[in-house]
Formats: sequence, structure tokens, C-alpha cells
Amino acid sequence: MPAMSRRSWILVLALCFVALVGGGAEAGKKKAKTKYHFELESVKAQPGVQGQVAADVLKALEAEVRKAFATHPRMVADLTGAPDPQTDAKGYAKWLKKKKVSGSYLVNVDLTTYREEQEDSPDGKGKRIVVRLEIHMFGETIPERKMAFEGEGSSTVKQDVGKKVRDKDREFTVQSAIELAVADAMKQSLAKLSEPAKTPKK
Repeated sequence: MPAMSRRSWILVLALCFVALVGGGAEAGKKKAKTKYHFELESVKAQPGVQGQVAADVLKALEAEVRKAFATHPRMVADLTGAPDPQTDAKGYAKWLKKKKVSGSYLVNVDLTTYREEQEDSPDGKGKRIVVRLEIHMFGETIPERKMAFEGEGSSTVKQDVGKKVRDKDREFTVQSAIELAVADAMKQSLAKLSEPAKTPKK
């Protein structure tokens, strides 16, 4: 195979440079993801699972939801300076638009399924903690309180431990399951909000 001439190498390098610059320009043109404000109203267990859930589980779930609303890259937690939506809805909407916040929602989270079990680990040398949970997240517009989105989150976490199950083993397993379920529900909720608005049928 003949060696490439110096001119050919220059041409190849030039084409690579154009491709890189063009790719960067295209990346820069990508539309920034819309941002929202989620305000938590309640976290509760549904009646069917209420008796199965210890108070610390609901407390941990609420803490994780609040954390997600405060730190998720598509969340705007601080609305300092915004007009009161209850007394100045138009001013509130105008303020959100100015701050490039696409919507503000009052959110409820229901724990719809919860299972916490202990079983022998597969190797027979210890125990395994199994936590299964499902949550339902739904949001209403502020201040109109019109249904805007909903998302489901679920997880199953299995943690092998020693012969004795320590409190911190259980806490770690429960927290891991909560984090996964909340992340799942957030992903679905944001996907719903990103869907194009449906045109009413005539």
C-alpha cells in the first residue's frame, strides 16, 4: 500500500478538524433541558401498606424526596423573590417565565407497596435482607391545582449480611431501595412533563 503524501495527510487532518468543530457546534445547539419547581405537600403510606411500614421508612422516604427536589439538575428549589401564587398568580407566572422555570408543582408521594424480609443467603453462611417498594408521585400546578403529571417508582434491593442482622445493615438496604425508587419516579415524572401538550379533540 503506497505511503500517503504530505498533501494527503494535511487534507485528512483538515477534514478531522472540520468534523470536530462541526460536532462541537452541533452539541452547542442542543436545546437546554427545561427546569421545574417541585414543592412537596405530603409523603404517606396507602392504607393497604400502612401497618407494614415502620415510621423510620416514611421519614427516610420523605428526606430522599426533599433531597431530590433540592438537588436534581432539572429542579429549581429556590424561589426567593417570587410573588405569592395565591394572591398574585399572574405575577408568579411572569416571575417563573423570567427565571426560565417552565412550571411549578405541588407534589404528593404515596408509598403503595412495601415488603421487608430476611432469608438465608445463597451460600448458607449468613442472612440476606430483601426490601421491595413502590411509590406513586403526582403533581398539580401551582396555584390552580390542576393535575399535571404522575410517575411510578419501584425497586428491589437484596443485601447479604452476616449471621446477625445489624440495624445499620437494615438501614442501608432500606435507604438504597428508597433512593432507586425515588430516582425512578423522578425520571418518569419529568418525562411526562416533557411530552408535547395534547390537542383537545373537537
